[in-house]
Amino acid sequence: MTGIKIDGKVIAQSVKDRVKKAAEELKSLGINPCLATILIGDNPASATYVRNKHIACEEVGIVTKDHKLDSNVTQIELNGIIDNLNSDSSVHGILVQLPLPPQLDEFATTSRISPIKDVDGLTPHNAGLLAMKKAALVACTPSGVMEMFEYHKIDLEGKNIVLINRSNLVGKPLYHLLLEKNATVITCHSKTKNLTEFCKSADIIITAVGDRNKFTLTPEMIKQDAIVIDVAISRFEEKLVGDSDYEQIIKKASFVTPVPGGVGPMTVAMLLKNTITAASLSTQIGR
Repeated sequence: MTGIKIDGKVIAQSVKDRVKKAAEELKSLGINPCLATILIGDNPASATYVRNKHIACEEVGIVTKDHKLDSNVTQIELNGIIDNLNSDSSVHGILVQLPLPPQLDEFATTSRISPIKDVDGLTPHNAGLLAMKKAALVACTPSGVMEMFEYHKIDLEGKNIVLINRSNLVGKPLYHLLLEKNATVITCHSKTKNLTEFCKSADIIITAVGDRNKFTLTPEMIKQDAIVIDVAISRFEEKLVGDSDYEQIIKKASFVTPVPGGVGPMTVAMLLKNTITAASLSTQIGR
């Protein structure tokens, strides 16, 4: 007997449907939700990600403003563009596509964004609010994972969760979100010893390594009926893959996300949701 596929495309569409309705309500109040994106350089993957985000925005009624910058843009020039967008009352969300060219500082860049327009949830302000259980804008991938649990009515209280990632974009925000649901969370990473033993004891494994040459989650590493959320995506042997072999894992797990088509669509959907939230926040401060 196989487990249940957590279909990110279906869940993402349910989020988009809610976002579209919320966008229509805001427009009836004279607010036209708007997301500004900043793409630096000519990285093909980054360009594809931004294009897909624009298409998704159009589907739900969110206006986009696209800023494409040369790869040799300076930090001062980038700061000026972000400052202009911060002060532009028609813009509700600002997204700087990562990674950045080497001459630009990622922390300085993300920190420059106004917290109420920080749709990626990466500013120190919003990260701090998340730790205090007060965040309105949360990093998109972690909030997408939480949406999946909610959609399938998976109760996290008291569950032992192994989280294989400690990044600011995924691991750290997810840690706080899972704690809010009263889960017991163990964060593992590249320096963790006896990772397999941690995994074998977990009710839920959330993995986001993204390099099959370094790590693969196998059925032998999970207990019967565990839940596996595979956040990773990379190219391996000419295919897009996650950290686990979905076809094998689903034979043992109770719920599994595929790659592609799992967490990926949720990330974009939660970006749309954050943009609507940011637009709503703007009404509360008279903008």
